[in-house]
Amino acid sequence: MVIKIQEGFISMEQLIKNIQEKLSEFKIDGWLFYDFHNRDHIAHRILKLKPGFTTRRWYYFIPAKGEPVKLVHSIEQGKLDSLPGKKLVYLPWTEQQQLLREILSGHKKVAMQYSPENAIPYVSLVDGGTIELVQKMGVEVVSSADLIQFFEAVIDVEGYKSHMDTGKIIHQIKDDAFRKIKEKIEKGEKTTEYEIQQFIVKKFEENNLTCEEEYPIVAVNENSGNPHYEPTAAKSSEIKEGDFVLIDLWAKNKKPGSIYYDITWVGFVGEKIPPKIVEVFEIVRDARDKSVEFIEEKFDRGEPVYGWEVDKVCRDYIESKGYGKYFIHRTGHNIGEYVHGNGVNIDNLETQDRRQLIPNICFSIEPGIYLKDFGVRSEIDVFIRENYKVEVTGPKQMEIIKIMNL
Repeated sequence: MVIKIQEGFISMEQLIKNIQEKLSEFKIDGWLFYDFHNRDHIAHRILKLKPGFTTRRWYYFIPAKGEPVKLVHSIEQGKLDSLPGKKLVYLPWTEQQQLLREILSGHKKVAMQYSPENAIPYVSLVDGGTIELVQKMGVEVVSSADLIQFFEAVIDVEGYKSHMDTGKIIHQIKDDAFRKIKEKIEKGEKTTEYEIQQFIVKKFEENNLTCEEEYPIVAVNENSGNPHYEPTAAKSSEIKEGDFVLIDLWAKNKKPGSIYYDITWVGFVGEKIPPKIVEVFEIVRDARDKSVEFIEEKFDRGEPVYGWEVDKVCRDYIESKGYGKYFIHRTGHNIGEYVHGNGVNIDNLETQDRRQLIPNICFSIEPGIYLKDFGVRSEIDVFIRENYKVEVTGPKQMEIIKIMNL
């Protein structure tokens, strides 16, 4: 079952029906949601629960067939009243465990926000003790990671539109930032990584965008060899003639439900780009594009695509060019209302992400090679449409920007 991209509001009853259909498809007996002190933000988002005072444990069980069941504490009985299903109330811990046992009776396999060996930490939110408790009741606990994709990472029509609209603005801001560097150097004025970063942040604000205080990367020369370099007012390099410049910027509209856009482009301050920089850029660019081609070819053959194997294609290419040890992060990450979302990552390095690429999700492809003197990353955003067509949601950088020629 492919859950079609939705327009507007989806009722809770329809959501439960969609979850039950997916549970049946995956041959899982139910999905057990659990929370304490608002620790599981995924449960709150999927179940559309409003943040609030949560001082006692609650459970919400959606069986593959039948009526959902709520289990709440006696002093927080209304905690799950927005959800359909039968409500059970407990007081002592012994009653809580007994009622939970009754709820799970007859169910052999349930999904929870759990990842074996913490392979996918984004979804590993239920504590080990609670997992042990459920297992002691004779129930096998499996990861909800694949389920979460359909009910958390799938982007609706408005979300897709916000991503595309933001992308146009982000690309313009990126161009403006490179032009700002040119302008300052032409005037003989000093400019720094931090100044350009703050120029970008100001542009975000002017366009009603937010990066939620996770600020853009502007990195020169050896600083670009650090994938998570952060210029600050106290620590920032000057940008001068002959410098290599990497800009990584991400943002979303401030309207609730908006989806992030995230790209990385590189430029050079000068006419003659060093051959080594050109060589590394072209390897990174080609690895990026081979990743997209691999996805397209597999979908064209009607085959599933998994996050880990896209990473492998990208990584194998870079390794074949002799730079494998300098590619020190995964190929890409899920993109949603968080810049690093809760869907499949393009990863066979930090984890082996065995989740499938499914329709209506968005993710980055961003290979990088990080050397002592400079580092190159090229990042695009990719959206999988309902017909399994692959859409790169904006321009791709095909050559290094000559900043002084803009």
